[in-house]
Amino acid sequence: MRNARVYYRKIIEKVNDVTFRSRTVNRLKSLLLGIFKFVIIVGMSYIILGPVINIVCNAFFSPSDVYNPSVFMIPLNPTLENFRRAFVRLDYWSTLGYTMIYIISLTLIQILICSMVGYGFSRFDFPFKKLLFGCVIVTIVLPAHVIMLPIYQHFRMWDVFGIIRSIRGEPINLLSQQTPMYLMTILGTGLRSGLYIYIFRQFFRGLPKEIEEAALIDGAGTWHTYFRIMLRNAMPAAISVAVFSMVWQYNDMFYARLFSIPTSKNLTFRLSTIQATIEFVDQIKDPMISQLAVYAGITLVLLPILIIYFVLQKYFVEGIERSGIVG
Repeated sequence: MRNARVYYRKIIEKVNDVTFRSRTVNRLKSLLLGIFKFVIIVGMSYIILGPVINIVCNAFFSPSDVYNPSVFMIPLNPTLENFRRAFVRLDYWSTLGYTMIYIISLTLIQILICSMVGYGFSRFDFPFKKLLFGCVIVTIVLPAHVIMLPIYQHFRMWDVFGIIRSIRGEPINLLSQQTPMYLMTILGTGLRSGLYIYIFRQFFRGLPKEIEEAALIDGAGTWHTYFRIMLRNAMPAAISVAVFSMVWQYNDMFYARLFSIPTSKNLTFRLSTIQATIEFVDQIKDPMISQLAVYAGITLVLLPILIIYFVLQKYFVEGIERSGIVG
């Protein structure tokens, strides 16, 4: 009996020893994995945020800090003069006002048009449906530079089936204004419109058809069902599209240069000319010093879009989860 007790005690000690080792190994693995994840996250954050942090810090540099080899990131003599100069040369409030009106109007049009097209692709059957949707996908993957020249020529000599030429004797030149962007957006070919159509199509495909069937029984027509029911249910997708559209429209330089949109109505485009303006108007010949005002201008241009993102962040993440982008 005594030998049996000793035998069982040894077995229990071995089991406890194995369990302890297993727990220790698992804890060590979890710790190493956590450290590895932390290093990866910190490294990626530095790669992404490092240039932004550097720009913001340089915006506060004084001329004496530029040529001081001991200064790194944090200025010894911080100043707001760079922001004052950039603020004046950007004509900040006026240009920002024009820019916000421009991008908000384009965003609202894109939400309306792209949601209608996406709803049509998700719910209706019509001839060449797959071919047309394939064309939409092509607009997502096709670089805009490929069709840059045809777009330029089209709006340089804009005509509608020869009607304008027959009335005026010559086509209309729509360059040097924002009209081409509005026309492209209304016709569903605006900046990233193909992606937004795809997002809305995926979202509407995930909604049950019983919603529309119930509306049809209640006597609602197609347009009534779309505007009163389906579009309201598509708010998560609409918010995602709104954030994407506002950011891309705000940062767009390709179409702004292509259509020669006035810099007074595009803050990002105006930023590209600020260094030359400062060197000419303020008579600052040293490019290292004028570059400080450029850094301040970049910071001022970043602020509005960051504020918009932080305000809509909650709804944006929720919209991404529910819009079916990966579905």
